[in-house]
Amino acid sequence: MGGPGAGPNGPGARALNGAPPPIAFREALRVWMRVALQSFGGPAGQIAVMHRIVVDEKRWVDESRFLHALSFCTFLPGPEAQQLATYLGWSLHGTRGGLAAGALFVLPGFVAILALSIVYVTLGELPAVAALLSGVKAAVVALVLEAAIRIGRRVLGGALQRAVAVCAFAALFLLGLPFPAVVAAAGAFGALASWLWPERFAPPAADAAVAPASGPARHHLLRVVAIALPLWLAPSAACLLLLGPSDVFTRIGLFFSETAVVTFGGAYAVLAYVAQRAVESYGWLSAREMLDGLGLAETTPGPLIMVVQFVGFVAAYRHADVSSPLAAGVLASLLTTWVTFVPSFGFVLLGAPYVERLRRAARLAAALQMIMAAVVGVIANLALWFALHVVFERVAPLELAGLRLALPDWTSLDPKALLLSAAACLALLRFKAGLVATLVGSALAGLALRW
Repeated sequence: MGGPGAGPNGPGARALNGAPPPIAFREALRVWMRVALQSFGGPAGQIAVMHRIVVDEKRWVDESRFLHALSFCTFLPGPEAQQLATYLGWSLHGTRGGLAAGALFVLPGFVAILALSIVYVTLGELPAVAALLSGVKAAVVALVLEAAIRIGRRVLGGALQRAVAVCAFAALFLLGLPFPAVVAAAGAFGALASWLWPERFAPPAADAAVAPASGPARHHLLRVVAIALPLWLAPSAACLLLLGPSDVFTRIGLFFSETAVVTFGGAYAVLAYVAQRAVESYGWLSAREMLDGLGLAETTPGPLIMVVQFVGFVAAYRHADVSSPLAAGVLASLLTTWVTFVPSFGFVLLGAPYVERLRRAARLAAALQMIMAAVVGVIANLALWFALHVVFERVAPLELAGLRLALPDWTSLDPKALLLSAAACLALLRFKAGLVATLVGSALAGLALRW
C-alpha cells in the first residue's frame, strides 16, 4: 500500500525530516509502545506525550514538521492522535512503520477495555463498584463539557462558525437529526461558503520548512483502496452472509463501520450518535451504562473512541445467540475495534503522499472548518444528554410541534449525582484539576456518598 514515497527513503520521509532518518525499526517499535502506554487524557494529552517523546526527547522531527503532520491528521475522520502516530510511523519506515505505530497505539487500550468490560458485566452490580462508577459518571459530564469549551475556543473564531455550532446543537437536541447528516451538511455549507466568501477561507500558508512531497505512483490511490476496503468490510460482510441482517454481530459490524467514517472532531463528537443508536434504537445498553463505558475509556491509555469497544462487548454479551456470553463479548470487541480502526489506517496511507496538496485545498479546508464548528454544537449536545441522564433517573423524549425534546422527570432528581457533577465541573473548569485527578476524586467521592 505504500508505493513510491511511502518508504523510509521516499518523499514522505524527506518531507518530514529533510533526510532519510537512520532509525532502526526495532527502536521505533519500542518508542511507539512507550507512547501508547503513556497516552492518557484524550487526544490533547496523547499528542502532548507524542510530542515530548518524538520531538523533544528523540528529535526524530522538529516542531514545525510535527505540527505539519498534525494538521494533516485533523483533516481525516477518526482519532487524530492514533492517526498522527500512524503518519509519523509511515514517514520513518513506510507502510510497515505506519501500521506498527498505529496498531501499538491502540493495543494497550484494547486490552484494558476488554478486561474492564469483563469486570463490568460480572462485578458491576456490587455496591462498591456501583458507587465508584457513580462518581465516574459525574466526572464524565465535566470532561465532556470541558472538551466543548476547549474546542470552541479554538475553532469558533467568527460569527459564521458560531452560527454553525448553534445550528448543529439545535439539529441534534431539538430535531433529533442523525450525526452523519449534521456533519455532511456542515461540510457542504463550508464548501459553498468558501465559494461565496473566499476571503473568509484563505488556505493556510505553505510551510517553508517542509518540501511538498513529489508525486506518488499513479496507481497509489487504487492500490490502497483495493487493499484497505476489502479488509475493512470483510468481517461485516461475512456476518451479514452467515448470520443474517438482524444478528447482533452484523448490526455491530455495520453500525460501527458507519460511525468510523464520520468521526470528525474526536470521540466526543460521535458519541452522542453512538449513544442514541445503541441505547434508543438497538437497546444494547442503558444511558447510564453508556456513561460507565465512557468513564472506563477515560481511565485507559489509547484513543477515547475505544468506548465503542465497550458498547460492542456489552451488546454481544447480552444479545448474541451463543452459549458463552463472554466469548461473544470478546469476539464483538475484536469486530468493533477492527471496523473502527482499519479506515483510520486507510485514510492515512491514502493521503500521506498528498499532504501538502490537501492542506492547500481551499474547499476542503473550508469544509473542515465548518465541520469542526458543528462538532462544538455536537459535543455541547452530548454534554447536555449525559448531564440529564446522570442527574435524573428518568428522561423521556417528548414530541412537540415537530420538535423532539428530551425532558427529565423532575421527581427523579438525584441530589447526590447533582452534587458530584457540580464538584467535578468546579475541579476541572475552575481549579484546573487534571483528568486523572478529577476521575479519581469523583470516583472516591461517589464511593463515600453512596456506599
